[in-house]
Amino acid sequence: MAAYEYTALSADGDTCRGLIEADSERQARKLLRDQRLTPLAVAAGRQKSSNKTGLSLGLARLSSDELALFIRLLGTLLGSGLPLDDALSALGRQADTRAVKRIALGIRARILEGQSLANGMAEFPQVFSTAFQATVGAGERTRHLPLVLKRLADYVENRDRMQKRLQLAMVYPGVLTATAILVVAGLLTYVVPEVVKVFDNMDRQLPLLTRALIAGSGFAHRYGLYIAAATIIGVIGLRLFLRRPAPRHAFHSLLLKLPIVGRLIVASEASRFARMLAIMLGSSVDMLDALAIASKAAVFLPLQRHYTKVIEEVREGGALSTAIGRSPLIPALLPHLIANGESSGNLIEMLDTAAESFEFKVQSTLTLLLSLLEPLLILVMGSIVLAIVIAILLPIFEMNQLV
Repeated sequence: MAAYEYTALSADGDTCRGLIEADSERQARKLLRDQRLTPLAVAAGRQKSSNKTGLSLGLARLSSDELALFIRLLGTLLGSGLPLDDALSALGRQADTRAVKRIALGIRARILEGQSLANGMAEFPQVFSTAFQATVGAGERTRHLPLVLKRLADYVENRDRMQKRLQLAMVYPGVLTATAILVVAGLLTYVVPEVVKVFDNMDRQLPLLTRALIAGSGFAHRYGLYIAAATIIGVIGLRLFLRRPAPRHAFHSLLLKLPIVGRLIVASEASRFARMLAIMLGSSVDMLDALAIASKAAVFLPLQRHYTKVIEEVREGGALSTAIGRSPLIPALLPHLIANGESSGNLIEMLDTAAESFEFKVQSTLTLLLSLLEPLLILVMGSIVLAIVIAILLPIFEMNQLV
């Protein structure tokens, strides 16, 4: 039985869309007609790209809250002894959004075809990352899937909580920055050209600050749209350029070497690695497989390459704490805690402690930086506006002195 998306007409003539489970497209149409619906289009859920009906099951997306709830409920149902296909069917029936229903029934269709849950999740790469799929696959192999899903839900919720705190803290600086840019652009493009017309009949040379303001205003008025277009094209071009491995590696290396940003990235990546490794080891996954899966959670290429070397050294019999501490990109606290965990037999607990420590460091540092950024933005904005006002008033003061 597979999931089919449909577009149909109700008895009242209204257009409705949704999902229905059936053994074939013909049966799906029959089931729709049994519900007094006139099918207009029925598409198999496996289809990932948009079709002529505008339906695309594989392009469904979930927010972090929806993903965490989906994973937690699935783990709870499996932990209660419910079969996987029945658990997914239950999630699909009680789903509050079409996206959740699409994903639940789409994965269930793959399960009924004999595939694993990880392979079913692979049908939705925009929802379940490669590391996520590998983690679920490891849970299936070790028969600890409910526990793995619960810990993954905790991981998603913790990550979402940090992101929301950062987004909330960035609201005021973001609004202030946008306002400053719009105000300065408006002054230079529209206000200043009208004001400086007063100085056209002056025989004396204008002050340097006023001449600089007039030149900047004229440049912005003439080339502002070109600059905006060039900026957009440059950003798009840079994103396309960074898709290549070599430029992306160089860019990542540059970011990791920055004084403050680099330390934040390193701490965030270390937290992600430690948390994922703890989840794997806590699910009875062997060390090498756990390292391979945890390394997929790394975003930056230099760290991914370092984790590859760590796996090779551990495979040859080396200690994890020694192998992982060989790179300057790894915070010194991580190998120290891992060494304590290896010697005491509490490696999972030490990894969780390391993840919490790095998460706290990232959060506290970001809070401090943003608290400093807000007055700095106000100071910069005020200074720019003050410079514009002074540049306009200087010639007026000179005119008054002549009178």
